[in-house]
Amino acid sequence: MSEQQSDADLISECVHCGFCLPACPTYRSWGVEMDSPRGRIDLMKGLDEGAIVFSPAVVAHFDRCLGCMGCVTACPSGVRYDKLIESTRAKLEQKTRRSPLDRAFRELVFATFPYPERLGAMRPLLTLFERSGLRGLLRRTGLTRLLPERVAQLIELSPATAAAAPLPARVPAAGEARKRVGLVAGCVQRVFFPNVNAATVRVLAAEGCDVLIPEGQGCCGALSLHSGRAGEAKRFARALIDRFEREELDVVVVNAAGCGSTLKEYGDLLADDPAYREKAARFASRVRDVNEFLVELGPRATRGRIDARVAYHDACHLAHAQRIRSQPRALLGAIPGLVLLEVPDGDQCCGSAGTYNLFEPSSARAIGERKADAVLETGADILVSANPGCTLQIDSRLRARGRTIETAHPIELLDRSIRSV
Repeated sequence: MSEQQSDADLISECVHCGFCLPACPTYRSWGVEMDSPRGRIDLMKGLDEGAIVFSPAVVAHFDRCLGCMGCVTACPSGVRYDKLIESTRAKLEQKTRRSPLDRAFRELVFATFPYPERLGAMRPLLTLFERSGLRGLLRRTGLTRLLPERVAQLIELSPATAAAAPLPARVPAAGEARKRVGLVAGCVQRVFFPNVNAATVRVLAAEGCDVLIPEGQGCCGALSLHSGRAGEAKRFARALIDRFEREELDVVVVNAAGCGSTLKEYGDLLADDPAYREKAARFASRVRDVNEFLVELGPRATRGRIDARVAYHDACHLAHAQRIRSQPRALLGAIPGLVLLEVPDGDQCCGSAGTYNLFEPSSARAIGERKADAVLETGADILVSANPGCTLQIDSRLRARGRTIETAHPIELLDRSIRSV
């Protein structure tokens, strides 16, 4: 079956019932039918049948979609909107020509974010920018409003991080080894949240896993795939598979929700590649989110007490794409003293959505404000998220209000608990 026929079949499954409307952040922002999942599916149908073309107005409706997949969870008919939006964006990138400034900004993002070494080179400048007080000054004086919106958004989102020690190639299990695990280190996670990777390695080892971090691993391709750059995503996927194929592993563990959902789809992504079809399917079958894997494995290490009120944010690519909801809550709930709080309207996206908050900053800001309201309503001491983009997005919206809440990955609190014993 061709890609076009497959899209037509997927489109035909939508019965326009409207269950997706309250689940869609952009529909909630504007109440515009064409900025809802079923409205965008109507546009896809028109494109598929040749009734409409990729005009700037049509492209804008697809650009404004977060790809959060809240509609996929809400849909009673099981419509695979996630597959449809990926396919449509791939066609969009092939058949339309963006403005010179838009193209330049997108190329800058995709020439930087999927490359950890390039991101790493930026880290000292970002740290200096934060510690000098310049970012705070720009925010307090309102000067960021004079900058192009996307540039101002980069300034708001940019974190300050200190250089971290490189991850070792191998960390042995504490006691008898139960599993041999390979860790996907990620790009943004590795550079801006190195403590998450370090905590992941420590917890896995404490729970009886030999942990290997294959050297030379690059991007998983998630950012590219979700933005219609399928060819680029496939190149990243092949390179990552090659790195992990060299090791004998029971499980491939990932601690970033957006990366995990793409890694689990490698079999589909490379299904038309004879050289990688079987390797990709085998790789995908071994991928587990770290929360998912630890619950499957069962605890060995003793948990120490953490007296804190913790709000857990469901990252879209964990809750909607991978259907992983109970596992992070189970891990956090097993920590003595920890009070786990639910974020109101928790199924709604925070507005990060990979590169969405960079390309559609105005929309992302409005969606992020709703999430910030919900987080503050919990009265939590710590906000926990299993995706680096979510952490950056929510933290930026809280900072813009002059509010700060400690942020952490679930694995960091679990590590803190185990190490406190």
